[in-house]
Amino acid sequence: MVFLSDPFETLLNLQDALQSAFHGNWLQSSPSGTGAYPPINVFRKGDDFVVIAEVPDIKKSELDIQVHGNAIRIAGTKTLAYSEKASVHRRERHAGHFDRAITIPVEIDADKVKAECRDGILAVYLPRAEHDKPRSIKLN
Repeated sequence: MVFLSDPFETLLNLQDALQSAFHGNWLQSSPSGTGAYPPINVFRKGDDFVVIAEVPDIKKSELDIQVHGNAIRIAGTKTLAYSEKASVHRRERHAGHFDRAITIPVEIDADKVKAECRDGILAVYLPRAEHDKPRSIKLN
């Protein structure tokens, strides 16, 4: 006779495994945040979209922004410099490479995308492709 384990325990184990697979380890278990870095908000503005990302202490030259179809990719490297004589007492700010890809529900006009970065905030303006905009149909 075969005894199966508790189905609820099996589901909880599966949920734990899925959560650990989907969370990046860049800021994993740190007091400053969890999940993928950098944190991103996406807003709709009329037909267009705006992506806002927090990128403090990241040089513009270290950011790579790419757009294709209905996806945007933001990648880069965050570096932290400490004096050679400094000994780290507590470390909550992490450094390393990051790579985020986000899809939006419309096609982007890649030729008209604009990006600006000020005070650690990256704003990427994603205009909707003209051929992707809905057309009104007149009835005869």
